[in-house]
Amino acid sequence: MDHGRLHWYEPGELNEDQRRVYDAITGGPRSVGPQAIQRLDEEGRLFGPFNAMLVDPGVGEILQALGAAIRYRTEISGRAREIAILEVARAHKSEFEWYAHRETGYLAGLSADEVEAIRTGGEAASLSEEERRIRELVQALVRDRDLSDAQYAQAHESLGLQLVTDLVYLTGYYEALALSLNVFRVPLPPGVAPAF
Repeated sequence: MDHGRLHWYEPGELNEDQRRVYDAITGGPRSVGPQAIQRLDEEGRLFGPFNAMLVDPGVGEILQALGAAIRYRTEISGRAREIAILEVARAHKSEFEWYAHRETGYLAGLSADEVEAIRTGGEAASLSEEERRIRELVQALVRDRDLSDAQYAQAHESLGLQLVTDLVYLTGYYEALALSLNVFRVPLPPGVAPAF
């Protein structure tokens, strides 16, 4: 069965390498704690960007491990992480990425007004100073593909080197996912309205 532009892999048809990637996605840190969205359909097929990772499991295995590290092994707070990811999704008009991280953002404590402000590029007065700086940093990264010396100095001073580094990696990773989701036309789940 096709899922956007790709075949939608069922668990029973996976080869050994694909199965290793599938098991890492379904049984790793993503499977612990509350789930904002379903990662599997009733047949066990992967939603979102994960199905594409099965096409080339050698790369998919590394890509999913990088995503798990960025989400679960950095010191970025849940709210800040979701703000950053939503900024990437908005910049790329990545419908599935927006949908998934809007829901994850709600679980992390973002309000509907904060999420809508990100979606429209508006101000969200309820964000902390650090969260506003994170938002500005990610906006610059996706817009300019770089930071000027002044932007870097300000981010380094206000956020610290580790957080700046983690946000650069997070932005690049979620841009790769947004590109994959857009190119392969990964559909939203039934009944979910597009945001853009």
